[in-house]
Amino acid sequence: MAQSLRTTIKKVNATGSLDAEDMLATEEPLEIRIEYYATGKRITKSISVTMRTPGNDAELATGFLYTEGIITTATDVREATQVSEHVIKVSLNDHVQPDVSKLERNFYTTSSCGVCGKSSIEAVRVACNILDTKDELRVAASLLYTLPDVLRTQQEVFEDTGGLHACAIFDMAGKLLQAREDVGRHNALDKLVGYALAAGMLPLNNHILLLSGRASFELLQKAAMAGIKIVAAVGAPSSLAVQMAEDWGTTLVGFLRGERFNIYSGAQRIVI
Repeated sequence: MAQSLRTTIKKVNATGSLDAEDMLATEEPLEIRIEYYATGKRITKSISVTMRTPGNDAELATGFLYTEGIITTATDVREATQVSEHVIKVSLNDHVQPDVSKLERNFYTTSSCGVCGKSSIEAVRVACNILDTKDELRVAASLLYTLPDVLRTQQEVFEDTGGLHACAIFDMAGKLLQAREDVGRHNALDKLVGYALAAGMLPLNNHILLLSGRASFELLQKAAMAGIKIVAAVGAPSSLAVQMAEDWGTTLVGFLRGERFNIYSGAQRIVI
């Protein structure tokens, strides 16, 4: 499935207009279903519909299940099946008993959904069940400066359309390990977590996460679920993202552009 589509447009400026071609980032719905064993039989349940850029749908689905606390290891998954162009089903192994109450609530989505304040962070803490641990992670400011340029070399569709969000995981030496793009910033991160889950890399507690845009509460929540301790964003963080980073002991860097950035939390891990 194409990640970008060509279209005809009319470009307008102060001197007039002209016909031209443009590239659009593809946006299509994906329904995520799970199949699990309960009451003596296997049950299929639709749990989410998200607008995403086609591609890496299995990673998106399994990453979503992981960051929402429905699965905890790659062995929880029997298989992920592309039922149709817009439907993917993740079959769980019989021993996995998902918390159906989690499936029936509204998943954390964006800052406009009304999720806010300390209660939200505590809800994530319960779902996440990851204990804060001491670490000796340190990263030089000079290394952080280089990461956005490395990510941009991987953003082929973004260069065509300007319409996709991207995220990437780096090791502590600044080596790019994987990157994913999507029209939804949360989808891009779920795809990345899904990749790490399948690759046996979780928890990502010795890695750096780079976000091509702003840092929202939801992205910090997903990063925490993946065990990530250092998050750097090219854009601005939200107030709740900063609050969560402080509560979780996450290093949060924002406005990473050129040779400058702001540290909002966890400054002890940045060597200046």
